[in-house]
Amino acid sequence: MKIHILNDKYHYPKLSRRLVGTLLSVSIMGLLSACSGSSQPLINSNNQANINSPSLNETGLTYPIIYTQQQLCFDNEGTAITCPIFSDALYGQDAQFKGIKASYTNNQDGTVTDNVTRLMWQKTPDYQHYQYDDAINYCANLEVGGYNDWRLATIKELYSLADFRGEIVDPSDNSNNTPYIDTDYFDFQYDQRMAYIGQYWSSTKYTRGPVHNTENVDAAFGFNFADGHIKAYETGYVFGTDNKTVQAPGNFVRCVRAPENVYGVNDFVTNNDGTVTDNATGLMWQQADDETRYTWQDALKVAKNSKLAGHSDWRLPNAKELQSIVDYDGKAGEFPAIDTQFFTLSADNTVADPTWVWTNTTQGDFKYTADYISFGKAFSKKNSSATTYYDWHGAGAQRSDPKSGNPADYDMASENAADLVMTKNYVLLVRDAK
Repeated sequence: MKIHILNDKYHYPKLSRRLVGTLLSVSIMGLLSACSGSSQPLINSNNQANINSPSLNETGLTYPIIYTQQQLCFDNEGTAITCPIFSDALYGQDAQFKGIKASYTNNQDGTVTDNVTRLMWQKTPDYQHYQYDDAINYCANLEVGGYNDWRLATIKELYSLADFRGEIVDPSDNSNNTPYIDTDYFDFQYDQRMAYIGQYWSSTKYTRGPVHNTENVDAAFGFNFADGHIKAYETGYVFGTDNKTVQAPGNFVRCVRAPENVYGVNDFVTNNDGTVTDNATGLMWQQADDETRYTWQDALKVAKNSKLAGHSDWRLPNAKELQSIVDYDGKAGEFPAIDTQFFTLSADNTVADPTWVWTNTTQGDFKYTADYISFGKAFSKKNSSATTYYDWHGAGAQRSDPKSGNPADYDMASENAADLVMTKNYVLLVRDAK
């Protein structure tokens, strides 16, 4: 049986048809089409993009969600297909909805400006692993492009760079792989030890509890630009204390500069019709799930047939849209990771009923899976033979589940962990409000 790596772990698909679907990887690098919302940068007197200019972002939004850039549609087995028409079973996939197009400017000084989000980024990381505290200090002391006001990005800022054209085709040959970031503008190197080592720190701590099976590990979120997942990583501290006694391997760093507490801040309004509008992103959301778990295919069907609040243009959100409504600021033990003044999620937050919500985004490395956002505990266990699951990745993680079949058909395991597998998750619908 061939070993695959999924979600930073070895994956043993038990069904041969899953293996076939995995091996039929298709490169999805290409140009975006039919997109809207791109903008040109304003240039200051030093020929540098002005990140503080409010007119730089022509969307009129304070939290514009850049399109995932996923280009192709896939069936349940992970095979690339012609994108379905409305009457087809798999209509409503990520590639069928074009959002705000990414727009970057290489400032030719070691920085890149995102013309949509107004965030300025370090173009070339130093490819060193840093502990969490050291990552914060590295950015605080960084001088690039004549600027010295760099900082570690929040997870929502960092995730804005995620490009879901990424895929790992061959872990042994990185020349065939595509990272989850636009390498026309941002430098990226695969770790030579393993193609899947591409984790970058954010400043966002996981505040709802400890992670891993020791039940005392403090963590902060990061995004893996090699394999396209969000999870919480060890900071080195014991949760809830100043004791730095936990082993932590560290992550890479790409620093940002921009006003704080602007990008990534929601502005929810209840519409009193079962929907919530986020004026920051321009998206309208289903206010409460329907208390039903669905396969990915059935979730797509629910979306296209919905007439919620008199609207007929509902869809499953893509990964970046759904992550935008995660609340990363909760207290220990408070779930779900969403603003419960506006949203209601019905899951029990247990192994039998985890608070996981589907997106319409196919996971690039294993295309028989689709991404979900974990609004509750992101369960895993020590290994396949272990019996107890723990919150291994943190509420707010972005992972992926098989689109069809039975959970028992899959085993996600390694020497370090074995993820809980679901093939049915919840649905929160979205539509464009602006």
